Amino acid sequence: MKYFKILIIPILLIVGLSVGCERDDICPESTPTTPRLIIDFLDSVNPDNKKNVFDIVVAGVGNEFILEGYNFVSASTLMLPLKTDDNTTQYVIFKEAEVNENGTPDDNTDDFVDGNSDVITINYSREQVFVSRACGYKTIFKNVTLTIEPDSDNWMLSRQPLTDNQSVEDETTTHFTITH
Repeated sequence: MKYFKILIIPILLIVGLSVGCERDDICPESTPTTPRLIIDFLDSVNPDNKKNVFDIVVAGVGNEFILEGYNFVSASTLMLPLKTDDNTTQYVIFKEAEVNENGTPDDNTDDFVDGNSDVITINYSREQVFVSRACGYKTIFKNVTLTIEPDSDNWMLSRQPLTDNQSVEDETTTHFTITH
C-alpha cells in the first residue's frame, strides 16, 4: 500500500498539471484580420486594362506620414487601411511625385512632396466581428463609398465600385476601380 501511495501521488500531480495547462493563445499570421480597401487603377482609354501610376506617394489627409509601401513607387493597385475608430478616411495620392527641397538642398527638415495630387474620401459604416479568442475582433466596412475630391487638375478621372452597396470584408478582390 505504501508503494501504491508513492506511485499514485506523482501520477495525480502530473495529470493535474497537464489538465491545468492551456495552449498558447497566439493569433496565426494566416488569420484574416481587419481588411484593407483594394483599388485598381485602369487605363482611361482602354478601361479593361490595368495601368500603373508612376512615382506614386500616398499619405493620410491631416498628417504628414507617407503610407508604408507607397513612397515613390509605381503601382496599378493600392491596398489602403481604413480607420476603425471613424466612419471616414481621406488620402492624398500624388502622381509623378518628387521631393521639393524648398530652395534649401542641405536642409531636409523643410522638404515636402510635390506633384499632381488628388484627394479621395472614403465613407463607410463599421461592424465588429469576433474572429477568435486569440485574435479578438476585426472590423468590416459596409456601405463603402469613394469620392474623388474635385480640383483644378484631377488626374483621377472616374471611380467605380465593383458591387452596389460595396462592403470591405476581405482582401481577396478589388473593391473599387479608378481610371486615369
